[in-house]
Amino acid sequence: MAELTDAELRRELIALGYRPGPITATTRKVYVKKLGCLRAEVAAAKRRGRGAPPSPARTPARPQQASPSRQRSGFNLSPVGAARDINLLPVDCDKRTDDFCRAKQKDIIMSVLHELYNYLSIQAGNFECGNPENLKSKCIWVSEARDHVVNITGSSPQKFEAALHWILNSNKDLGIWLKGRDLSEPVTKVEEVFCLESAHPQMGLGCRFRRAVVTAIMNLFLFFWCLVTLWGILIFLRYRWRKMEEEEQAMYEMVKKIIAVVQDHYKEWERNLERYPYVGIFHVRDSLIPPQSRKKMKRVWERAVDFLASNESRIQTESHRVAGEDMLVWRWTQPSYVSDSEH
Repeated sequence: MAELTDAELRRELIALGYRPGPITATTRKVYVKKLGCLRAEVAAAKRRGRGAPPSPARTPARPQQASPSRQRSGFNLSPVGAARDINLLPVDCDKRTDDFCRAKQKDIIMSVLHELYNYLSIQAGNFECGNPENLKSKCIWVSEARDHVVNITGSSPQKFEAALHWILNSNKDLGIWLKGRDLSEPVTKVEEVFCLESAHPQMGLGCRFRRAVVTAIMNLFLFFWCLVTLWGILIFLRYRWRKMEEEEQAMYEMVKKIIAVVQDHYKEWERNLERYPYVGIFHVRDSLIPPQSRKKMKRVWERAVDFLASNESRIQTESHRVAGEDMLVWRWTQPSYVSDSEH
């Protein structure tokens, strides 16, 4: 009997008048033992039927007729018949609406939902833990889920559809998602259900440990990455600040040189060594910065020119026509004797 499949074991038990519940790894041994007992009882009954024939001196006793009340009840009061009648009760409840049958129907639907929830959660957990069954997704086809639940619980496909109706009509989160062919559209009918997915994957201890280790490593890597990024930003800011200080120092040095050049030009004009009392700004630039450094020193020169325009009263910026072109020039406004007395 150990080689029987779950479906064959269920058929054998039903054939012997016993209707089993869900056949799982934990209940299989119990049902196998029950099948052995039922087979032994049937074999014993057959041996008693093949006993010695009755004595000719005795007339066979008339079988006892059941009372009218028992005949009207429709139940066979023998142990085997009573068990068969009790097993037929869920079938009889399909078309009845009394409180007892409704409670029975609810129990059946709850068992179907329980098995469906366990199956989907295990499949989803397997998918997230390496996918040993090569599943395409965590969403299990409705036909595959129905066949599994019907095989395990022994219920009918109609009960499975009733369980799906229960999920659709329930306002609670049952942990089971019903999805159609278009995953972005909500499902409103059982006929639209294409696959089922568990909202709470059930993972083993080893899988959860591996995922926790991977999560910890990823968080640690993210922490060190953020730390390195912050350290890099700090180094860049320090470098930027140092360059700004160096640029500002170079700007002040350039301002000193410009003032000296403009002042010397004015003194030479006073001694009639220069034709004009002013000097072109670009002429000063070309005399202070060599050609190969002008691109590099462009920002320093522009800052120095702006600084002189806003902070130096002894140098005045003017526009003159020189050699037929308008250009900006600097003029020293302080007489040379005042400058010499200051020195």
